[in-house]
Amino acid sequence: MFKMLINGQLADAANQLPVINPADETVIAHVPDASTADVDQAVAAAAAAWKNWRNTSFEQRRDILKSISKTVADNAAELAELLIKETGRPMGIAQFEVGLAVQFLDYFSEQRLDPEVVLEDAARRVELRRKPLGVVAAIVPWNAPFYLAINKIAPALMAGNCIVVKSAPTTPLTTARFGALIADTVPAGLVNILSGGNATGAHLVSHPDVAKIAFTGSTQTGRVIMAAAAPSLKRLTLELGGNDAAIVLPDANPEAIAPALFGLAFFNSGQICAVIKRLYVHDSIYDAVCNAIAGIANAATLGNEGDPALQFGPVQNKAQYDKVLTFLADARAHGTIIAGGDVPDRPGYFIPLTVVRDISDGTMMVDEEPFGPILPIIRYSNVDDAIARANASPYGLGASVWSSNLAEAEKVASQIESGTVWINQHCALDPAVPFPAHKQSGLGVEGGREGLYAYTALQTFNIAKG
Repeated sequence: MFKMLINGQLADAANQLPVINPADETVIAHVPDASTADVDQAVAAAAAAWKNWRNTSFEQRRDILKSISKTVADNAAELAELLIKETGRPMGIAQFEVGLAVQFLDYFSEQRLDPEVVLEDAARRVELRRKPLGVVAAIVPWNAPFYLAINKIAPALMAGNCIVVKSAPTTPLTTARFGALIADTVPAGLVNILSGGNATGAHLVSHPDVAKIAFTGSTQTGRVIMAAAAPSLKRLTLELGGNDAAIVLPDANPEAIAPALFGLAFFNSGQICAVIKRLYVHDSIYDAVCNAIAGIANAATLGNEGDPALQFGPVQNKAQYDKVLTFLADARAHGTIIAGGDVPDRPGYFIPLTVVRDISDGTMMVDEEPFGPILPIIRYSNVDDAIARANASPYGLGASVWSSNLAEAEKVASQIESGTVWINQHCALDPAVPFPAHKQSGLGVEGGREGLYAYTALQTFNIAKG
């Protein structure tokens, strides 16, 4: 039985939501569908806990985060198994997600927010102090549900806030179990975890006692959340959609980079906002890169968590599965499929790893984000043209440049309009490294010191000495 965590107590709700295993479409559990009263109770608990938590020392906050980190590490196997059941992913990716959550907890547990002296003379001393905001509402998506909860919980607590986390309705199990594991060790109200549908999230983000919203999800939903925050000017961190471009320069070695390009496009079956979604390859090596990536994709295996040969799992939910099928149809209509493309007749939301060549900008497959296991490879002849096409997207989350000449790669990378540009790598996440969003990929920053600052209000402390 999965329950919510509200004010240090495990709580049920009048209504329940089924949780579907995407690998076989069976119902594997039910979770509470939080009512507006449940949301109000969780926010009130967080607000009450904040009265004490905001005044705690660095050492006290560090100790709580270290305790949470140890709980996650000690229960990593169980948490990974739950991730497998609700996402359908392979064990290795589930273990990676739990491990990344531990890294974020450990990193933020060591981040102090001491006053910073910016001016001092005989007459005055001016300090910058960063104050906690209050109650944070965290809305978590289905694609990396546990990590994306922790990457909000960790900085929020370390900055002196309390938090209410609302999990995605299709992947609530791991986060709910996490709530049960910390219920007896984390002060009541400090962390509250709700499960529920869209109505639960809508009431939480519009709640008058919520000071900040941290959301990861689609750009469309981000706009709705931004509007809900407007009446009370809630602080926002929005990490939204991406359509990350990778540009392969003509001096790159196709055989050497193909495995990395493949892995960084199809990681988690393409269901990560910052993996490669568009691959631009120079004429001179276009065929070689297409053939190499297609060869790897054709050799990959799909399966559910019981298959020992599993490399790639299903799309996580039926709605996303149906969406990816529309991209598959567009790829078939406007390009040439050289790997995958044939959807298996079997239970589960499985779509084979699909590679599409001879497709151009202006198609849905290239211009929009499929968020699934389909990679378009686009030919270009002129590097400046490739840069312009990569920048033409309304999204600006991440991008990468691939070359054997680092100086040339940096020259190209400096012209890319995205929050992060990687060179000869992609989606390289680290808790110490800020992850900003540009354009319609969001607002604000996650990760690093800047990500911690996003959970604070800057206060200038101006002291006259005489």
